[in-house]
Amino acid sequence: MVIGSSERIEAANEQAFALFGDQILGQSYVAVLRQPGLLEQIEKSLQSAEKQNGSYTSTVDQKSITYNAYVAPIDKGVLLTLVDTTDAKELDSFRRDFVANVSHELRTPLASVLGFVETLRGHAKDDPKARERFLEIIERETQRMSSLVDDLLSLSRVEEEERKKPTTPMEIHALIKRSIAELDPVIRSAKSTISLVDESSNVRAFADADQIHQVMSNLIENALRYGEPAGLVSLNISEPTYDKRLRTMVLRISITNSGQGIAAHHIPRLTERFYRADSHRSREVGGTGLGLAIVKHIVQRHRGRLAIESTVGKGSTFTVILPVFEENLQLS
Repeated sequence: MVIGSSERIEAANEQAFALFGDQILGQSYVAVLRQPGLLEQIEKSLQSAEKQNGSYTSTVDQKSITYNAYVAPIDKGVLLTLVDTTDAKELDSFRRDFVANVSHELRTPLASVLGFVETLRGHAKDDPKARERFLEIIERETQRMSSLVDDLLSLSRVEEEERKKPTTPMEIHALIKRSIAELDPVIRSAKSTISLVDESSNVRAFADADQIHQVMSNLIENALRYGEPAGLVSLNISEPTYDKRLRTMVLRISITNSGQGIAAHHIPRLTERFYRADSHRSREVGGTGLGLAIVKHIVQRHRGRLAIESTVGKGSTFTVILPVFEENLQLS
């Protein structure tokens, strides 16, 4: 916006009108801007004809927006430019939090490995039983770090591809059966049973086969890990139905277990990176805290959504909702 030597706003662009209102022309800049720090910078520039820098903060839809403010002298006034830096600041904050979380996740297993290496070099080097026990722990902690690195790389790849919508129609039921088959050793080890009910009539969806396999494997493994020991995990692929939120025909793929369940206040945050409803148990069973974040991004890439329902003491249901290949519906 242009502020004249009369200290009134003489011109503004569409973005300024959107931020401050349509009636700002002719008004005093003091009455419009109302933030002492920025008002001081404008006053200095009007008096000295020198550039000044400041900041401006606004609230839009209950979200705080931060702007860098640049005040430049022009003929008979100053030009005020506000540049929205909110996303950049949020990204910096996200990066700091992400580095802190990764460091925290690596610190414990690294400390364990280093501690046991020192012990093996010391009094345990001549104790075969202690040596074997410590090597097992080192192997477990190393695998945990390896899993974390694998999930970090996977999350990075998924985020990089998120804007690229899959274009190949795939039979979802076939991908799910593949996931169940490849998880057979894990299912047997857990002494659990997988029940599959398929009502989809082989309907296809635009999908990345490897990513859908990753989603199903992740959710099934979670259901096994956090369900009742030797329990039942139920998979249901619904017939195509209309989804009001996505405004299209969809398949619903539900994975249900019985067990402890998840308290309601945890559910909105489950797909956040490194968020754990039960951090101690998650680490015990080998969770990295990234699995559901990966699932969320893959589902978003497929233009679908993830729904989570849970009752404490009864179990949880994770539902992947995917748009179907509608030409296939018309043919059928």
